[in-house]
Amino acid sequence: MRSGRGVDAGAPKRVDARTERWREHRVKVRGQFVDAAFRALDKFGPEVSMGDIAKEAGAAKPKLYRHFEDKTDLYNAIVDRVGDMLWERIVSSADMTNDSARELIRRGAAAYVLVVSEHPNVFRFMLHSHFTRRTDESERALQSARQSAKRAADLFTGLLADESVEVASVELVNYSVFGAVASATDWWLGANRLQVPAMPIEKFVAYLAEIISALADANARLNGIRFHAELPLHRAFSND
Repeated sequence: MRSGRGVDAGAPKRVDARTERWREHRVKVRGQFVDAAFRALDKFGPEVSMGDIAKEAGAAKPKLYRHFEDKTDLYNAIVDRVGDMLWERIVSSADMTNDSARELIRRGAAAYVLVVSEHPNVFRFMLHSHFTRRTDESERALQSARQSAKRAADLFTGLLADESVEVASVELVNYSVFGAVASATDWWLGANRLQVPAMPIEKFVAYLAEIISALADANARLNGIRFHAELPLHRAFSND
């Protein structure tokens, strides 16, 4: 039998340094193009073109297409960026341990509306983008909402003292919240980017907070649980 050193199947695979550098470069450039897309949307509105975005990035359009397969790929990257922004703002705006559930909802609504007011055309673009003409493409925003709903559900149920509250139930109410908030945001912003929002910011935040609280309360009642909005989140749901 031939002897010699065999290949260690458990040994870590070597990473090609050039491949890793290219991957990091591609992630960086894609991020820069998404930054440019935000600026172009703020400047030109939701009817922005790929050429507008490339120009805002100081690059030729062929370079944009080297880093994004098509318009849908760029749209998806914008949706993902918005999701990360909202998650960071909402989570960082509140004390998840000590704030009451009502205060957490109000702070979350306020943080969300602040991001919308900073980039209204980005949200108009997400809701009515000409970058997504086919039905399967337009599902991306729903997929992102579903992922965010699951992430939020895992976080919230991890904080709850009552283990009878199921992740799936919290995920459903979160998904319902995203749908209601998106529809309300569409109404609030309106199609005309030059018009004044249909409701003052403070009143819109209060409206969203009431809608979110009502959905949480309704979901709790349907599951035989009481929702105590005045208590911290980890004590807000109980069976008594």
